[in-house]
Amino acid sequence: MKLGVIADDFTGASDIALTLAEAGFRVAQFIGPQSSASDPSLDAGVVALKTRTCPAKEAVAQSLAACRWLRAQGAGQIIFKVCSTFDSTPKGNIGPVLDALAAELGVTQSLVCPAFPENGRAVYMGHLFVHDRLLNESGMQNHPLTPMTDPDLRRILAAQTRAKIGHIPVQTVQDGAAAINAALAGMTGHVILDAIADGDLLAIGVAARHSPLLCGGSGIALGLPANYGAKPAPPDWRAVRGPGVVLSGSCSRATRAQVAAYKALAPSCEIDVNAVLKAQVKPEAVAEWVRAQSLAQSLAPLVYSSADPEIVAAAQQEHGRDRAATAIETFFATLAAHLHRQGTRRFVVAGGETSGAVVAGLGIDALDIGPKLAAGVPLLRTNGGMALALKSGNFGDRDFFQMALHRMEQTG
Repeated sequence: MKLGVIADDFTGASDIALTLAEAGFRVAQFIGPQSSASDPSLDAGVVALKTRTCPAKEAVAQSLAACRWLRAQGAGQIIFKVCSTFDSTPKGNIGPVLDALAAELGVTQSLVCPAFPENGRAVYMGHLFVHDRLLNESGMQNHPLTPMTDPDLRRILAAQTRAKIGHIPVQTVQDGAAAINAALAGMTGHVILDAIADGDLLAIGVAARHSPLLCGGSGIALGLPANYGAKPAPPDWRAVRGPGVVLSGSCSRATRAQVAAYKALAPSCEIDVNAVLKAQVKPEAVAEWVRAQSLAQSLAPLVYSSADPEIVAAAQQEHGRDRAATAIETFFATLAAHLHRQGTRRFVVAGGETSGAVVAGLGIDALDIGPKLAAGVPLLRTNGGMALALKSGNFGDRDFFQMALHRMEQTG
């Protein structure tokens, strides 16, 4: 293994796994820290954790365990994969995990860049943009778990770590790898690099050839496989047919639009967090509803809790943020397990936390990476022949759900 990735959620893991696979690497996505050896023919291993919103101490422990396993498989370079919107809080986990990984690897410098131009994420003057809006004006300020109210990545990291925070502007990045390395010389701590186009990320990739620790969105890996002689090649896919379902727990603008579009075509069931907390709706009953709809309809049914941010905020105010989030995640995990036992073989899942819950409910240990469905979203296959699409909240076009289900049934 040449490269190891530690991802702080499941959709982010499949996102960067796709980037590496399309660049010509042989990649596998692993669910949680592993104990047994990986396939020695792998170029990269991506360990998917669920640490974005857990206590920092727990996030550090899991990330170090993943790092040690990846290093034992031969990985000489480690990427800490975070969301391209740098989801965190002033007490969040990015800084503590980066500090711990740097100490584990014995390095005094990490390179940080969450830019993902294909999906409209750019870093300019140390600030994160989503398309033409600053991060705090993009809708992320309303995220129910990690509201992003500051677009300055330097301030965000400085609130989470005592390490120095450096910055390399886009003018230097666009001068190429030699200029980047000249700027990096002598810098310590966590260095944020601007990037507004794929060419910037490719230059960062060349400059990072000998950097043991990187942090960012999937774009941070764009230029790395070429350092090892890899050449781009699209992943293969074998058709998966059978009952399908769409499970959505994201409250992002994009996902709510996708839910609205799919509801107009297929049967749908909305899950209210208050009803879940009061045990007025049970996963077993919803699983039976899904089974009945699958028998009667040609399109896979939709189960969603993608409410407007105001509704989510009201539920959090009444029940507590953590209790409300845990209740929904547990519901989706249990529902996924019931659906699997009933024979569901195709799962389209929206939302990072929801994806983690569904994968846990399905008991999946590892996933093979298939072709791209949308920017940052690949098809995924289990050894048991299930197909999954794990979609970060803001990714994909309005017709993503229908398109993903259809693509799962196609070979090639």
